Amino acid sequence: MWRGAISFGMVAIPIRLYLATESKSVSFRLLCPNDHTPIRNKRWCPVEDKEIGWNEAVRGYEVGKDEYVVIDDKDLDELPLNSTHTIDIVEFCPDEEIEGGLYLKSAYYLEPEPVGTKPYALLRAALEQTGKVAIGKIALRDREHLCRLALHNNGLLLNTLHWPDEIRSSGELAVPQDGADIHKRELDMAVMLVENLSAHFDPERHHDEYREAVIKVVEAKLGNRPVERLPERETAKVTDLMAALKASVEAAQAGRGEQAETVPAKRRKAS
Repeated sequence: MWRGAISFGMVAIPIRLYLATESKSVSFRLLCPNDHTPIRNKRWCPVEDKEIGWNEAVRGYEVGKDEYVVIDDKDLDELPLNSTHTIDIVEFCPDEEIEGGLYLKSAYYLEPEPVGTKPYALLRAALEQTGKVAIGKIALRDREHLCRLALHNNGLLLNTLHWPDEIRSSGELAVPQDGADIHKRELDMAVMLVENLSAHFDPERHHDEYREAVIKVVEAKLGNRPVERLPERETAKVTDLMAALKASVEAAQAGRGEQAETVPAKRRKAS
């Protein structure tokens, strides 16, 4: 989806950028309530009173009330900006200094062009030996992004990052302060619960149950069958925190036991 180069000091590494993820979310069409035909979203010009096609519409940057400057693809390709065709590495830092939960956005695979194989491997080896990630800038989809380059399998992964002014402050949240009234027995039991539910992260163990449930509803309606409903989950009314923790630990231990019984004998032996 993007071709350019990584600027690594005086070294240029020609690369190609590929989306590393794809959306699998459920999507719905908006329908007319009477005849169930899809509703069209028209791009309408109120002055000429007519519909404008996608290939006819142009971009406009608003500079005043009802005043726009037209920007086309050529203007964007020729921006006076290094990151339009170059991932300009500006610094290297430990990965743990980046708050991944806040800053990380989209993920992209980086593939070297044939002539860039050696410098690509060199950059990867340098990141591996130093234990650091690269921070740079790249222009994608009509805007410039801060980005992170890191090791991934045998190659490199690029993540776009939020700019600092895009991160909202958490200062006004009512969160517990340090030194909250936590008893040692409660903490010990909470740690035991965490340990009982701990495992190596394996994404293959997880799947999108919401999408599967929507598909079941669609298939039932297509076959004029009643939709199977899950029984209402009863929420335990436990007001004692210690009792709730103890019950959770016992449930986790029982769940672990049931899971172990379903694992094939050969796999248990290998483990």
